[in-house]
Parts: sequence; structure tokens; C-alpha cells
Amino acid sequence: MTTPHRTAVIGLGSMGYGIAQSCLAAGHMTFGYDINPDQAARFVTEGGTPGALSEVAGALDAVIVVVLNAAQTENVLFGPEGVVPHLHKGAVVMACATVPPEFARQMEACCGEVGVHYLDAPISGGSIKAAEGALSVMASGTPDAFAAAAEVLKATATTVFELGDQAGPGSAMKAVNQLLAGVHIATMAEALTFGMTQGVDPAQFVEVISKCAGSSWMLENRAPHIVAGDYTPHSSVNIWPKDLGIVLDIAKSASFSAPITAAALQQFVAAAGMGLGGEDDAAVAKVYARNAQLTLPGDET
Repeated sequence: MTTPHRTAVIGLGSMGYGIAQSCLAAGHMTFGYDINPDQAARFVTEGGTPGALSEVAGALDAVIVVVLNAAQTENVLFGPEGVVPHLHKGAVVMACATVPPEFARQMEACCGEVGVHYLDAPISGGSIKAAEGALSVMASGTPDAFAAAAEVLKATATTVFELGDQAGPGSAMKAVNQLLAGVHIATMAEALTFGMTQGVDPAQFVEVISKCAGSSWMLENRAPHIVAGDYTPHSSVNIWPKDLGIVLDIAKSASFSAPITAAALQQFVAAAGMGLGGEDDAAVAKVYARNAQLTLPGDET
């Protein structure tokens, strides 16, 4: 049985909005906040509870932070209008952005100083699974943090990996995941466009390779966007310079060479430089297409 919580989701992008919808569907009183007021207003029309964050913070049981990076996470928690000082003792912050492990440990310590639990909880699964409450969460934190977040985890995820009893391991695992995910997207784009130079139609590429050993989850999920010529952002190009940059920063601190990650990063940087930062990350294929003078589906005219 679900125990209704007062939950705020801060950051109503494609992932955060789905998380807010899942909390609402699970019966939680859910508040949604975003720098885009239209997103917050839209959520209210769908059943979200209205109210300024400053006015409701003291009554919240959980705050789910689904913003872009460490700087935004810290601002949401401890900035000029930060929420943590207003939370009651025993409330929990579930932090979902991809951040360095050391940053997660710092936020855990700062929250702990005022009696607020912090769950290092990076997420994976995409916007569709977020809306279905079917995410995977790579979580680490104290047993009390897991207990405080149990109801929102049940509402938003089908798989919760408990990776440690303090913040940090969750973010470390997310960095490993993002290394693979970013490389797989870039490699998919390279393979699809390479195939085009040999007369392989993109739709045929998806049909065949998705059933062969060279496939990956990212290929099966992203390559159809290229075939459709639809770059509506479910996960944007702009995410990857940040996330792969974090991977390389962590690698540098560990004296670890990650040359394949660095090569993939440069393709996303190039895509952003082409003005594609706000498009779906499958648009990295346009970098290869430009360089090889290929015409991708949807660009025939």
C-alpha cells in the first residue's frame, strides 16, 4: 500500500515531467517546479498541486531534483532560494542529475547538517519509462535515506540498485553508464552513416543490425529517430558534452585514460557547434552526414 507523500519535483524536463506524472499517478500530493513557468502550469492542469515552493517546502516529505548538472543541483538545494533550509528534519532529497561522486558526498554532508536525508539517485531509462514509473535508479545513501525515499522510489522506478550506504557510489555507477551510453550513440551514428556510404539504407540498417551482435539498446532506441528524420528531443545533444565531460574529469582524477570516451565527446561537441544542441542526441549523425556529404532521411528537400 502506498503512503501518500507530499513530494516536489524540481526540473520538469522530459525526465522530470515523467517522474512528476508517476508520483501523481501513485497517489502522492505532487508539486512541480521548473524555470519554464509553462511546464509548471501544464503540470497543475494535469492534477499537480499548485503552490510556491517557498510556501510549501516546510511540509514536504521528499524533493526530487531532476536538473541538468551539479551547479543547478547545488543552486536548487542551497542557492539564494534553496529548498533544503526550509525542509523539516527527516525529509529526503532524491538527487537525480549526473554529477561527480565527490559532489554527491558534499551535498549529502550539507543536507545532513540540517537533518535532511540525501539520496544519491541518478536515473536511467528515458522519458517514456519516467512517465511509466519504470526507471532504473542507481542509488546510494544511508539506510535512513533509502527508507525516507521508499515511497517515491516505488512510484518512479521498477529497478532500484542499492549501491552503498553513503552518497557517491550511485554517481560513480551513473558515470560508467553514461560512458557506455554516449559512446554507443556516437558509434550508432557512425555505423549508420558508414553504411550509407556503402548503399545501406538507414531503415534497412535498423532492421538488420538490431537483430545482430552489433546492436545495443541505444542503437535500437535512437537509430529509428534518424530513419524518421525526427529529432524531437527526448535526450538532447547538449547533455553529452556535460556527461562525458564528467566521465573524463573522473577518469583524469583516477589517472585513467579513456580515449574512446574522448572521441565520442568531440562528436557531440561538433554537433552542438552546428547548432544542434537542443535536438535529440541522435542528431549527432548529422555531423557524420555533413562530413561525408550524405543526405539523411527527412533532409532530401
